[in-house]
Amino acid sequence: MKPITISALKNFPIQFEEFFYSIPENLWHWSPESWEGIPSESFNAIEQICHVRDIEVEGYHVRFKRLLTEENPILESLDGYALVRTKMYAHAEPKLVFKEIQVAREKTLQFLYNLTDIQLTRAGHFEGYGRVTVAGLIHYLCSHDQQHLSGLQWLSGKIESNA
Repeated sequence: MKPITISALKNFPIQFEEFFYSIPENLWHWSPESWEGIPSESFNAIEQICHVRDIEVEGYHVRFKRLLTEENPILESLDGYALVRTKMYAHAEPKLVFKEIQVAREKTLQFLYNLTDIQLTRAGHFEGYGRVTVAGLIHYLCSHDQQHLSGLQWLSGKIESNA
């Protein structure tokens, strides 16, 4: 696995938390009039962090395991907007969410550190992406992180522009 990708995955939780806390607390639930141009799903700041936590655990942990234990599995995409409603993101406590993100990421990294070259080539089909290997899925996870860092930055831009 590429060291730069592992480094980005390792550093993400801290950077994500810093970006989140740069948004004033009274605006954590704020939504703009228009979501045009957002680089992630149209989630407010609280929803962004809860989404990242849940996609890591319910999405990527499950997908990695299935790629390694099943022959050519079909990996489902999760409906992030449904998770907002069913998991009541609006009531989340950010400190707890960030602790859960850190624990989930540590589990992900421990898993990745132990993969063999052969395991990295195991493949399946990822709904909405097509054929995917374990190595490819690692990059998709990193890309997902970057989308949500960008989502928080985009929200900050909207907040600053509407102040």
